[in-house]
Amino acid sequence: MCLSDLLSQLPLHPSKVSSIPILLRFLVHSGFLNQHEKDHYYYALTPASRLLVRNEPLNIRSLLLINHEPFLQKAWFELSSWFQNDFPTAFHTAHGNSFWDYIAEKPRQGSDFNDAMASDSRLIADVFVKECKHVFEGLESLVDVGGGTGTVATVIAKANPTIKCIVFDLPHVVGDLKGSGNLEFVGGSMFDEIPHANAILLKWILHDWSDEDCVKILKKCKEAIPSRDKGGKVIIIDIVMEDPTQSDEFVRAQHSMDLLMMVLFAAKERTNKEWQKLFTEAGFTEFKITPSLGLRSLIEIYP
Repeated sequence: MCLSDLLSQLPLHPSKVSSIPILLRFLVHSGFLNQHEKDHYYYALTPASRLLVRNEPLNIRSLLLINHEPFLQKAWFELSSWFQNDFPTAFHTAHGNSFWDYIAEKPRQGSDFNDAMASDSRLIADVFVKECKHVFEGLESLVDVGGGTGTVATVIAKANPTIKCIVFDLPHVVGDLKGSGNLEFVGGSMFDEIPHANAILLKWILHDWSDEDCVKILKKCKEAIPSRDKGGKVIIIDIVMEDPTQSDEFVRAQHSMDLLMMVLFAAKERTNKEWQKLFTEAGFTEFKITPSLGLRSLIEIYP
């Protein structure tokens, strides 16, 4: 798109037109736009910026937007205060309640969060199902705990029509959602009881919780699955810190996520040894980690 066409489509005050080239120079330098070699007034999207286009199938626009929402940013500004008070999280210091209570009470923010998680799920769902086919072998049923609006479970159900897939999340998240075929939505709390199935899926769930709460969740998962010889297992998609095979860029992104979990939930990303400790305390006997999903790894644990 040439600069004149771009300017004609932006809601600009005439006095601000001269500032746009400054912004464009920054976006080009940052890798969000390409500038034509000969015609410097012509710009094009890059793979990074295409991820932010609303009608792109794999866009992460909603994930980026929620991370820059004022209600989330406010928690970062309270980090110093949190280190000096006895509130459970920096988010609680900023808002007077937990992140989960906050988005449950505010429909727009709750909807934005669910959209953000769905956009993240779109990025990995197809890769997960195609590249990790072995995790579904022999399964008759699977529960996606904290599965939100069902993005991952929908892909699993479509690729594996013989597996009954249940999306399990809080009632206000799944209450208006309708299943079809081998996909079902069930409301409830993972701290109370999880629907029984051959396998439980926890995608980006445990990093939101303290070690104590993670053990509680994992114990509920263990109660919901059969013994290993009958196919029982828990499938976890989460970050494994201090993986020497990861690139510097991935490691920086993992540490950024580690900080975000601390600020929002007083939680963290975990190393291999920290994961093993949780699994042992929850009563699981064996686990296997496969670094195959970008920043995250596939973890399989067995009772």
